[in-house]
Amino acid sequence: MGEPRSGGALSDLKIVDLTQMLAGPFATMMLADHGAEVIKIESIEGELARHAQPCRPEDIEHVFPGYFVSVNRNKRSVALNLKSDASCEIVRKLAANADVVVENFRSGVMDRLGLSFDVLREDNPKLVYASIRGFGDTVGGSSPLQDWPAFDVVAQAMGGMMGITGPEENMPTKVGPGVGDTIPAMHCAFGILAAVHHARKTGRGQYVDISMLDSVLAVCERIIHQYSIQGYVAGPEGNHHPVGTPFGLFPASDGWIAIGAHKDDFWRRLCKALDVPELADREGFVTTAQRAVNKKAVQDAISEVTKKYSKAELTKRLGAIVPYGPVLNSAEIMEHPHFRARNMIVPIDYPGIDKPIETVGVPVKLSETPGGIHRRAPRHGEHTAEVLRELGMDDGAIRDLAERGAIAMPPADWIQVAETKKASREALQKETAK
Repeated sequence: MGEPRSGGALSDLKIVDLTQMLAGPFATMMLADHGAEVIKIESIEGELARHAQPCRPEDIEHVFPGYFVSVNRNKRSVALNLKSDASCEIVRKLAANADVVVENFRSGVMDRLGLSFDVLREDNPKLVYASIRGFGDTVGGSSPLQDWPAFDVVAQAMGGMMGITGPEENMPTKVGPGVGDTIPAMHCAFGILAAVHHARKTGRGQYVDISMLDSVLAVCERIIHQYSIQGYVAGPEGNHHPVGTPFGLFPASDGWIAIGAHKDDFWRRLCKALDVPELADREGFVTTAQRAVNKKAVQDAISEVTKKYSKAELTKRLGAIVPYGPVLNSAEIMEHPHFRARNMIVPIDYPGIDKPIETVGVPVKLSETPGGIHRRAPRHGEHTAEVLRELGMDDGAIRDLAERGAIAMPPADWIQVAETKKASREALQKETAK
């Protein structure tokens, strides 16, 4: 894995990314994976995810935590002290030449920094400005909870997801991955592309306002129409479909499997493949409607069969016969031929350590302009000097900003800037001596 290749469907998109943790970085990662140039603005201390676990045991300086690595690939890092007017001016210059600015600060922070949408669009009318907040921004509707902080668990709880997840009626359960962050991230990436499309047609940018709660509710949409039409308040559904059956999780001798055989043709195939064809014609089991009425009995009957076999044995029996899949843990996923064939487990360089770290690949497969992971996640401030030079700053100005605490750079860049400054000074002295 070396420098990023040219191309990618979004290679003409330039993004200034002021986000941290998961929701914002995941959104900009999606765009970077498809070629967008993403300049990640971090604080002098580094964004919060840099201080998370885990790191490789050999990484005694805690430079490259997996949390950060996973969602910040294909980006460049610029470390700025946004309490400094000079650093805020750098952000304004970057935004003036960008297509998109993305942030996930608390409401009002960017206004206080003088970096609000209204300020930045003065220099760049085509700018698309996106924010992800727990309860959104006033642009999309002023929530009475707008100033509340929020994390994934809050979005899952209030957005309806926990209310329909869990083993039984009175036990709502958090979904394992941070979908309260990643679902808003996907909506944000979509909103950005829609707004950029409009800006390039009309010359007018706009604000993309993403609420974590709104995004979670959007993917739980059926709970709203169920209540509106039927007055039905959906609750935790366990590991089976609320109506169709068999549709859910069933035991194996060494774990669990998922089956979706609620349709009549799949039901008959399932019973035949499990060597219990008589189940297909049992009274109350024959049709989709009958099985819906007798869900528990159907589930128990199938479970009694499946628990006799291992996941591997059930895979041989049911794979390609009915909608089926074993419940896989991370170790099994790493070895599964599907994910390797689809390039969904990808090695990334780990600075200072020979053994790469593996992370999830790019799920959106484009035939003409495929995305990919072409650059590891950056070290803190790794590209500060590089980006500032692109803005037209010389090494003397960069060194001055570093000495004033307005920016941060890796030690190697400090050395390079110092040597360049020394060489320029010596050349000037020689010219003066002549």
